[in-house]
Amino acid sequence: MTNAMLRLLIADGNDRDGRAKREAAVGQTTSQAFAAVVSDLAPEAVCTLVNPADAGAGIDLAGFDGMVLTGSTLRLAEDGPAVRRQLDLMRAALEAGLPVFGSCWGMQVAAAIAGGAVGENPRGPEYGFARRLAAVGDGAAHPLLAGRGLAWDAPAIHLDAVIGAPSGARVLAANAVLDVQAIEIRYGRGLFWGTQYHPETDLDELAAMLRLSAEAVVSAGFAADHAAVEASAREVEGLAGDDRPGRRQRAWRLGVGADVLEAGQRRREIGNFLASLSTARGVEWRERDRVAR
Repeated sequence: MTNAMLRLLIADGNDRDGRAKREAAVGQTTSQAFAAVVSDLAPEAVCTLVNPADAGAGIDLAGFDGMVLTGSTLRLAEDGPAVRRQLDLMRAALEAGLPVFGSCWGMQVAAAIAGGAVGENPRGPEYGFARRLAAVGDGAAHPLLAGRGLAWDAPAIHLDAVIGAPSGARVLAANAVLDVQAIEIRYGRGLFWGTQYHPETDLDELAAMLRLSAEAVVSAGFAADHAAVEASAREVEGLAGDDRPGRRQRAWRLGVGADVLEAGQRRREIGNFLASLSTARGVEWRERDRVAR
């Protein structure tokens, strides 16, 4: 254990049913997968996993340097206790001054508590990849997007989205499908960074998520039937791992580059969030040392 250790609370956005389906399809829950990515990017981080959708979760925010709220199969419009508990957690975390990162559902929850509008995107869903994302406003200079190019693609699975940013929020990225793809929200004493896309999602996971979303993909008109979704999922799955036969040809057919294929680039926003926490943690320890002396 070192002074640079990060203590991160990772909140799974799914209820029990959603977690069970995800674990059956992928072999781990959403929070477990996110924690594995954090461990790769910041080996010094200690992750505590919680399920805020469940009654009696009893989450204590004390002692954490930051929080993550993952994606979810829940929808804010459906309301219910599992949704309200997560709104309460996000509100409490930001009012307590915690830095928070959220992707997809996590961003929608943060926007909702800050007064933004969340609902079905009138321009349609994104299943597979969010294409040609680009910084907007002063997003290109924002630390969340450090290392991103002029345009990039990213894993994405969503029907709902932030369709109206909260007052005072900074919209950082957008594409032709959605005006709010990345955002900064200040609420209470806390700071939220988030993306509608999924920088944490590895490509074999994305393939599994496409299979779980097959009915929605067909309903949206993106595929003729479940067999077509399965064929697309196999193509995406074939991108995972540098040693997969035919990977280069699949990447060409799908029109994806290093921003999707290379884990470091794909996870860029998470790495940037963790770097910001490490910097803040270092400043805190230096201040403690100064006072102690």
